[in-house]
Amino acid sequence: MNDVEDRVNTLLGQMTLEEKIGQLNQPMIHGLPGLDLLRQGKAGSIINAFGALSGQGFDHLNSAEQCNALQRAALESRLGIPLLFGRDIIHGQRTVFPIPLAQAASFNPSLVEQINQIAAREASALGIRWTFAPMLDIARDARWGRIAEGYGEDPLLTSRMAAAAVRGFQGDDVSQPDRLVACAKHYVGYGAAEGGRDYEQAEISEPTLRDVYLPPFRAAVAAGVGTIMSAFLDLNGMPATANRRLLTDVLRNEWGFDGFVVSDWESVGELVQHGIAEDRAHAAALALRAGVDMDMVSGAYLETLAENVRCGRVTLAEIDEAVRRILRIKCRAGLFEHPLTDPERAIHDILTPKARELARQAARETMVLLKNERHLLPLRDFRRILVAGPFVHATGELFGTWTMDGRAEDAVPLDQAFQAIAPAGTDLWFAAAPDLALSRAHYADAVVLLVGEHPARSGENANVSDLGLPPGQLEWITAMAAIGKPVVLVVFAGRPLAITRAVAQAQAVIYAWHPGLEGAAALAEILFGLATPTGRLPVSMPRTTGQAPLYYAHKPSGRPLEADGPFRTRYVDIPTAPLFPFGYGLSYTSFSYSDLRLSSAHMRGTLEISALITNTGERTGSEVVQLYVRDLVGSLTRPVRELKDFQRITLQPGEARRVSFILREEDLAFTRADGSWGVEPGRFKVWIAPHAEAGLEGEFIL
Repeated sequence: MNDVEDRVNTLLGQMTLEEKIGQLNQPMIHGLPGLDLLRQGKAGSIINAFGALSGQGFDHLNSAEQCNALQRAALESRLGIPLLFGRDIIHGQRTVFPIPLAQAASFNPSLVEQINQIAAREASALGIRWTFAPMLDIARDARWGRIAEGYGEDPLLTSRMAAAAVRGFQGDDVSQPDRLVACAKHYVGYGAAEGGRDYEQAEISEPTLRDVYLPPFRAAVAAGVGTIMSAFLDLNGMPATANRRLLTDVLRNEWGFDGFVVSDWESVGELVQHGIAEDRAHAAALALRAGVDMDMVSGAYLETLAENVRCGRVTLAEIDEAVRRILRIKCRAGLFEHPLTDPERAIHDILTPKARELARQAARETMVLLKNERHLLPLRDFRRILVAGPFVHATGELFGTWTMDGRAEDAVPLDQAFQAIAPAGTDLWFAAAPDLALSRAHYADAVVLLVGEHPARSGENANVSDLGLPPGQLEWITAMAAIGKPVVLVVFAGRPLAITRAVAQAQAVIYAWHPGLEGAAALAEILFGLATPTGRLPVSMPRTTGQAPLYYAHKPSGRPLEADGPFRTRYVDIPTAPLFPFGYGLSYTSFSYSDLRLSSAHMRGTLEISALITNTGERTGSEVVQLYVRDLVGSLTRPVRELKDFQRITLQPGEARRVSFILREEDLAFTRADGSWGVEPGRFKVWIAPHAEAGLEGEFIL
């Protein structure tokens, strides 16, 4: 037995029942839990948050000194077991990076790993050793506010980002002082909440659960994630926090996960509201027996588990196993050797020039150019440029949801960033009010209009029934376009918005998401040609709200889109296709795809698929080359396309490169009609493509 298990079992043998239950309890720091509670060993972790919606605003509660004071009280307990301090470090701590949905637009897992490495260094300098990230919920309904926190609609892209995020947070050795224990959330199906309303139920078939919603969590487990968070929702009639099949049979027995599971905020106690528990004691018993090891905030474990043991609702062995898992992660995190944090680290490790440089790079790589008529961008030939819209003076408004430690004063205001980066001789005029903007537009050579969502309009329980721009913004765009000057539309948002009319009225469109601390400067660099846009959509962009949920990997139906005549799946008022498809994005150059090659017409084991990609424009640019597959006949219906791989390449003007992918048999596996996982022989289509609705098409037989 290794040293960690020896220590865990030795401690477990010394603990009273009350001390064991204490390890399963996580109170919040707001109001500071009584130090006596910690000295009595009645808390295993502290969540550093002032409330359930901390992510909707700034919250500068945490510091190394504060964590150390609480930790010293815990170390005074009989056995001196240290606390594990947790906090939502979702897309950066003090250095705020683009929201995770934007990060997915980079199609660059290495970038995501670097982002979370910086986040871990900054947060750990303040005593935080556990983050409730990454969020791995597949989200296909943009009405759901928390789509901002995840990596989009596709299981493969999300799985790649999941592994990268875990590596970034935990590194090769999570006990190092500048690393964090990661927590994959929300397990599982939370992104399918009915109607796009947070906390609602979801109905997901077993094949879809296995093929779409579970793979990112499995990728996180394979990457060594230390903890998992159970979701709020009722999935197929069983709340996730009480779902033993998923929390124990799948997560632990199938996948071999040996870390611990924490509930989401109060979700143990909420089993009563769900209607499957009679009271809090019953709820605590259901959650523990399902496989939830730590109770976040509700207090139900601390209040009721001892009596549950005495009355036989739960066994001591079940409590011991939950405690063992928690102690195991504390050991791996090095908390017993180094429970306190050096307060001097915050001086050197937070908001460094290197961190800011990466934040700017990330913002550049995540912005998506959606339209660029007559090569309006970059703005090189305009002397008088009007920059208008509600984000003209933005600082913290660019951060996005869940930036508890971000500080608006750390960001250069957008107008100042533009002034610093615009070419010499450019006259920039700024107008945050519509009347002033319309007046000045008559004298400008071009207009940059900054619109979109405030961060408070996305994130937890910030759901919308209408995916259009906030009230008044479309009217502003229409009035500005009527003047007749070239209009560049920049959209800041935490979700894909339905901007069909706005796009039609602008000559160029950049989707900037919520780009973080350095977003203003990154945008200016793209607008004025110092950088070339490289982002690609990690979600399908809807034409209207009525298309939600919307995703490219849909099933064909018996009367598919491609069928002739009126009796096919459709809308009568709009095209069925998205406004812009998954994987889409333009550059300041152009690329051609040619000469698709397959190593064989028949696949056994592996198949090499390649194409020649050429930069046909006049600037250096990056392209995200995407590999899609369709299984033409299966024992269950199969999606019309599935992303199987992607590569980002950079080409000089006129340069051509053959891009090759190796497709493996296991890449074609799915949940079959008999419930088993595996491949089925037959015909497949394959595409090497710039996005999910185009590309060079081939065919092979497995």
